[in-house]
Amino acid sequence: MSLLQRGEDHPQHELNHVQFLRALTYCYLEQIRGRLGKLLDLRPARAKYVRRGADLDRYFWVPNWSDRSELPRNRLIHLLQPDVDQEIYGVPDYLGALQSVWLNESATLFRRRYYLNGSHAGFIMYVSDPAQNQEDIDAMRAALKESKGVGNFKNLFMYSPNGSKDGIQIIPISEVAAKDEFMSIKNATRDDQLAGHRIPPQLMGIIPQNTGGFGDVEKAARVFVMNELEPLQATFLEINDIVGEEVIRFRPYELGGQGASQ
Repeated sequence: MSLLQRGEDHPQHELNHVQFLRALTYCYLEQIRGRLGKLLDLRPARAKYVRRGADLDRYFWVPNWSDRSELPRNRLIHLLQPDVDQEIYGVPDYLGALQSVWLNESATLFRRRYYLNGSHAGFIMYVSDPAQNQEDIDAMRAALKESKGVGNFKNLFMYSPNGSKDGIQIIPISEVAAKDEFMSIKNATRDDQLAGHRIPPQLMGIIPQNTGGFGDVEKAARVFVMNELEPLQATFLEINDIVGEEVIRFRPYELGGQGASQ
């Protein structure tokens, strides 16, 4: 059993590195050694709080703006993906898909607010006939103002005495917004995210929108493993060379009891 499978942090550590392996390949591993130099454990260091020094062999733990402690030299293993602009931290390859992730989130939040808004409002109430009693106008305005939740769509009240024909009108403005291409946005941004991680959609449990489907899932799985997972696994196997012993091992990929090469 490898060191990565023995420590108390195993469940969290394994989850973190499965995510790194499939998506980021960007992490820090801290070597825990005994008094005689024997490697006892490998623990993940939160990339959010790790900084490199001017001497790139030095690493610092910076949990906030005022605290800083230097990690012992040659203790930290840094896996990174190269960046054409700098060689200090590298850059995760998913950054190009972040705009699509945020657009997907914004579309979902918009639609949630639309339905939580009650009457799916967002309209202009236009009154042009003169009212006999100003209190009626004030009461109508107050009722519209108080009918909506915080952060949702707003209603507008317009009072125009001695107006023309069709003195009272309801002009919906959210009706146009509600016809926003919600599903098109969701599908397009989903495809961008899949492309960013290079994962076939049939492996993500996505329901195809066409009658032909996504094709043979077994072929897609084998191609994905060969083109994407195995190169990432090779990157992680470099840790064995750094620490001088086997601490990372991957089982051969099998699908339905058959090897990937079959």
